[in-house]
Amino acid sequence: MSELDLARLQFAMTSIYHFLFVPVTIGLAFLTAILQTAWHRTGRADYLRLTRFFGVLLLINVAVGVVTGLVQEFQFGMDWSAYSRTVGGVFGAPLAMEGLAAFFLESTFLGVWVFGWEKLSPRLHLAAIWAVALGSTLSAAFIMAANSWMQHPVGYKMTSDGQAELSSIGAVLTNPVFLRGYLHVLLASAVTASCVMLAVAAWHLRRGKQPDAFMPAARLALVVLAPAIILAMLVGSELGVTEDKYQPMKIAASEAQWDTCQPCSFSLFQIGGGNNDHTPTKIIQIPHLLSLLATNSWNGKVVGLNEVQSQYEQQYGAGNYVPNVFVQYWAMRVMAYLAGLVFLFSLWGLWLLRRKRLETSRVFLGVAVWVAVIPFVMNTAGWLLTEFGRQPWIVQGILLTKDGVSQSIDTTTVAISILVFLILYGALAVVDFLLMRRYARKEIAEPASEEAAVPVPNLTY
Repeated sequence: MSELDLARLQFAMTSIYHFLFVPVTIGLAFLTAILQTAWHRTGRADYLRLTRFFGVLLLINVAVGVVTGLVQEFQFGMDWSAYSRTVGGVFGAPLAMEGLAAFFLESTFLGVWVFGWEKLSPRLHLAAIWAVALGSTLSAAFIMAANSWMQHPVGYKMTSDGQAELSSIGAVLTNPVFLRGYLHVLLASAVTASCVMLAVAAWHLRRGKQPDAFMPAARLALVVLAPAIILAMLVGSELGVTEDKYQPMKIAASEAQWDTCQPCSFSLFQIGGGNNDHTPTKIIQIPHLLSLLATNSWNGKVVGLNEVQSQYEQQYGAGNYVPNVFVQYWAMRVMAYLAGLVFLFSLWGLWLLRRKRLETSRVFLGVAVWVAVIPFVMNTAGWLLTEFGRQPWIVQGILLTKDGVSQSIDTTTVAISILVFLILYGALAVVDFLLMRRYARKEIAEPASEEAAVPVPNLTY
């Protein structure tokens, strides 16, 4: 493998690993804030106990997530210094905002929340956890603004020495790709955290452990999960329409559509396909669906890969501008089909909840434990769809990926660093899994009274 391939592999590995924790942090901070708000308003002990319980899981997730996220910042200088020199004047602005504002807001108030149980008034302490939730969502906003700029560059100008210079931060923060992509990430985070919370509650309920304590958590998770997954699918569809406008190659690749069509059918499955197979066998085609998904029009036109390739050759010069079609096609379907399964699962749970049979349905509770894995697969597939679809560009229309890699690195150095990251991240994965499983399976500690102040969340209770 070349230095470019290894550098891409390294960044993909660290990014995918880090994003396993991001949606849990965003969503679980929000759900924990809701639980504490419920306790603050009702004074019910079960909400207080659940706030402490899931607060511990939030802390474990944040700790590992921060460690894995810091590595990515260094990679811009180590493996992608040419990229940093060329577009760092634009890309660095939202990253700086994330570090100086959002991350400090989140981390500072997380500390206030952890150590402020006996020192702050209930109202101020409640405000602290909501500040954590706000900080996590703002952090995601700035990161998504930077990533969306790579998909659709706006608010910049090129200097005489070929470097991108920020001309309008407002344009960067109102980028249509960012607005829809960010909302999609927030909804995906709500889905992920809801599934995690439901899985933990289901594990306890299935074993008859503290049903009075865990039923409110299961109820909250289902109430959030059902609308969140519906909205995530709708917003994801709208994001596809936006990307068809600015990145037609990505949308054509997600359907393996080599020739321009109007109207266009959507294939549920295909046999074969890929960059070297332009005539795969498409199974169960749904007429007009691709036109509807890509253009919001029943008879909309979808430009094929061959035509976009010709356009790009005329605009940017000779080269292969077609991404990995096989990855695009299946990443989109994995994400979409699993989202449909989660939606059906949430309807099943709401039906049982309405019939007051959720607590006794061993089948549903058993399935719920394993459904928690699905959002992580969906999130990974979504990022593969987003990032592979941009290739061979690292910044669409401005900088090719091959031109963004550091010139001073060598294959051996990158390969060794990948091995080191693999070992360290593997160890972190084991530690995180064992910690999350251990504390998720613990019974909830009984408070001295409903009015009692809560001590610092104790990792040994």
